[in-house]
Amino acid sequence: MQAAMAIEDGMVVGLGSGSTAALAVEALAARIAQGLRVVGIPTSEATAALARRLGVPLTSFAEHSHVDITIDGADQVERRSLTLIKGRGGALLREKIVASASDRMIVVVDETKLVARLGGATPLPVEIVAFGSQTVIARLKALGCAPTLRLKGDEIFFTDGGNLIADCAMAEIPDPAALEARLAAVTGVIETGLFIGLATEILIGRPAGVELLQR
Repeated sequence: MQAAMAIEDGMVVGLGSGSTAALAVEALAARIAQGLRVVGIPTSEATAALARRLGVPLTSFAEHSHVDITIDGADQVERRSLTLIKGRGGALLREKIVASASDRMIVVVDETKLVARLGGATPLPVEIVAFGSQTVIARLKALGCAPTLRLKGDEIFFTDGGNLIADCAMAEIPDPAALEARLAAVTGVIETGLFIGLATEILIGRPAGVELLQR
């Protein structure tokens, strides 16, 4: 994977979650097998398990206060601003913590994820506390977000941190920063899937090749 080639010897690497990020972990493992020396900070338990299985050394924020580069995917990318919607895999809180600590964030997507404006067919995941979740969801509805509590099969979905996800459907998000502020003001909201000002590079896979967008 092209994104993995940006990783240099000695780096601390943020390891994203989801199918695209898994490909990056596999590519990184191949480079490590050839002698590259790096350590990774995983954004989910699934990514941590994959990294261990493939022989990618892991570390934590207790040992490293910042990340040199993070490679992850996204559910939507707004072309103009490079603002993202993430969280369909349920790891948005850890993903945002790692992204916020990173010097660079490379996001790998296919062309279907690139949009003129966020929202529409892709709901915005909002991580909320389990206690009093009914009141939190009611407040999200009052903001016009049309939330649906995420399930896993017939059971309620819980994140790695033991929280819930409310998937908020919106026709469009004309001002992501303003929406982020409104959602953050709701007691019981832990984090949102809006990643504003975090992605530095977007690699878009197209049939003819890879397109690069930079902030």
